[in-house]
Order: sequence, then structure tokens, then C-alpha cells
Amino acid sequence: MELSFEHLTRAYEGKTVLDLEHGSIKSGSRTGIIGPNGAGKSTLLNLIAGLDQATSGKIYYNGEARIPGEAITLVFQTPYLISATVEKNIAYPLKLRGWAEEKIEERVGFLCEELNLTGMRKKKAWKLSGGETQKVALARALSFHPRLLLLDEPTANIDPATTAEIEKMLIKINEEEKTTVVLITHNLAQARRTCDRCLFLKGGKLIEEGNAQQILAAPKNELTRKFIAGELLI
Repeated sequence: MELSFEHLTRAYEGKTVLDLEHGSIKSGSRTGIIGPNGAGKSTLLNLIAGLDQATSGKIYYNGEARIPGEAITLVFQTPYLISATVEKNIAYPLKLRGWAEEKIEERVGFLCEELNLTGMRKKKAWKLSGGETQKVALARALSFHPRLLLLDEPTANIDPATTAEIEKMLIKINEEEKTTVVLITHNLAQARRTCDRCLFLKGGKLIEEGNAQQILAAPKNELTRKFIAGELLI
């Protein structure tokens, strides 16, 4: 799914926290949104997902200024699962969409295998570790073949092994199912491993966008360079 922004702003109580003259997310990309705290990253993601309303401006989805809700899914940093087993959580979006039981079983089985969840399909959601919960939330989000997957710091509080599993799945689903992936991350090493494009935000502004490896290795903007170098941005 191709996204573009035009004169996109969001203000709260008179304070503008996001002000994007323009910007884009290419269809089929794995785009990382990076920047310091308060840059507007989560605000942008919530606007794309339709969880918040812009103060002004537009977001275009494949050229249309309306949200194709059935094609978008969002995974939060702290996800919420229904009070049921792992497999029922993953199957839930498919049951809502009227999938046949055979197709549901096939999709749930595939996602469990890919994310190393097969041995815990019958495990109750409230007994899962943080990493397991995040994997189930990702599997649930991917269950119905979304065209756009949005993730807000999905590996911020989990162990390296689970992080590696999630990153591998993001790349696989992007390459094989052509799902456009948009990932907020503070982990620049993760952005290097996972993303092919990057948007760098600061103070609600889009400072630089383009090829991830180029931006992360040799940014053109001085603010981006300082952020990548680990300097404090005031």
C-alpha cells in the first residue's frame, strides 16, 4: 500500500505536535520511523491507523483520502490479547471475517510455526511472557493478510532471541506477501537489519527520508547525522 502525506498537522490544546508538509511510504517497503522522544512518531502512526484525526491536511492510501480499514492492522508496544488460548487469539480476526474453519486452521498453523508458537497453541493468553504475547499479537495482526502493517516499538521490552524471530517474520511477510511494513523503533541497529527505507522526524517535522542504509550510514541532514551519532538533540 502506497501512503503519502500533504500538509498533515496534529495539534493538542493549541500545541502542534506534528507538521508534515509532505512525505511518503512506498508500497511494499519496510519503512522505519526514527527520531528522538517527542518527535511525533506515534502521532503519525495513530493518524495512519485512523485512531486519531488530523487537525489539517490529508493522508492518501493508494491515492485515496480515506482509510481502507480492512487492509490495515496495528501492533502496539504493549498489546492486548483476548482471554483465550494462543490459537483462538490468532484465529479471532479470521472468524470475524467469516473464514472457513479449514482456512483458519491452515493460517493459524503457518503463523504458529513461523513464530515458534506451535507448542503453546493451547496456552492461555494470561500465562504468556512478554515476548510470547508480542509474537501472538503479531501473528494475530498478520492473520488476515493485511496490506499495511503498523508497529509501534514492537520489540522494546523483549529478549534478543524473540526480537530476532519477530524481525525475521517482518521481513518474510514483506517479501512473500508484499505487506507494506511501517515500524517505529528507537533501535537503530534494528532499523539497519529490518528496514529498507527510513523517515527521520524531529519536533514534529520530517527532516529526512529515503533509503535506510544511506540515511543510517551517511545522512544528508545535519540533524539526522547528530541523531545517528548519538548526540543529544535539544
